[in-house]
Amino acid sequence: MKRAIIFGSVIIILGLLIALGPKFLFKVCETMASTENAEDCCAETAKDSCCGPSKSDLPICHWSAQAEIGIGFLIVSLGICLIVFTDIKTHLGLFIGVFFSGIITLFIPNALIGGCSVKTMVCHKIAFPALTVESILLVVF
Repeated sequence: MKRAIIFGSVIIILGLLIALGPKFLFKVCETMASTENAEDCCAETAKDSCCGPSKSDLPICHWSAQAEIGIGFLIVSLGICLIVFTDIKTHLGLFIGVFFSGIITLFIPNALIGGCSVKTMVCHKIAFPALTVESILLVVF
């Protein structure tokens, strides 16, 4: 029982980092109404940035962050279930769910959705490497 609480707590912490990280800790590129900010993804022309043809289109990294929020909260709920339920077979199923959720978390920014085409953007410098490290920790753990 004590192990389940420790493992569940670590999984909950990693899930919260995955869910809340792209919005609050290591933000992905944000769209802005004006083009004054050079760090803004959509401040560049459409062919050089990650945004669509109009300035109102959201950048690709925004959608990666949205997907990570959903997967992160799924991981948090699996960690809570790990603490609540005591059956060994249930724990095995929950760990399998956490493992595959970690793999999906790893693939979202790197293969499935991706990010800006310009590799110097904030999403490639900060957010995606942090998500990669967190998801690898989750899969290995």
